[in-house]
Amino acid sequence: MGLEKEKLDTSIIMDEDEFNRSIEPILSKKGKVYVEPPDRDPNDINAHLKVGFEDVIAEPVSTHSFDRVWIGSHAVFELVKFLFYRVLTTVLAVPVAFVLGLVFGVLSCIHIWLVMPVIQSFMMLLPSVQVVWRSLMDMFVAPLFHSMGKTLSSVQVKTMED
Repeated sequence: MGLEKEKLDTSIIMDEDEFNRSIEPILSKKGKVYVEPPDRDPNDINAHLKVGFEDVIAEPVSTHSFDRVWIGSHAVFELVKFLFYRVLTTVLAVPVAFVLGLVFGVLSCIHIWLVMPVIQSFMMLLPSVQVVWRSLMDMFVAPLFHSMGKTLSSVQVKTMED
């Protein structure tokens, strides 16, 4: 075993734009501060839609296309995905939001003013209905099970062993 030497090199690489952005609040007199864009999906409802090029098109190790084809197809994929999303949201976002707002408004109204009062009414009536139901069961069904129990109590089961 020989003496092993390690060489530690530490360097910080900072992009010029990132550097300027990080000191901007200190030097700026205009009050302009860099703020991160808001997270539009904070609960990760649409985590399954975060699809990248590598998730859709993947080449195994054994077969590869030309690098320029791979880079070009990646660029076209990202561009088309971006443009179609922008076009479709421009055309459909407001009408779909209107329809969904209408649907959820109607559902909320029905739930608040119809469903919950009916459920609360049933919950208030259930104790008296439960007493009547138990009386009916005790009167008609319990004697059947009682007599059936007496009848079947004389049955003996014997197992035969080999």
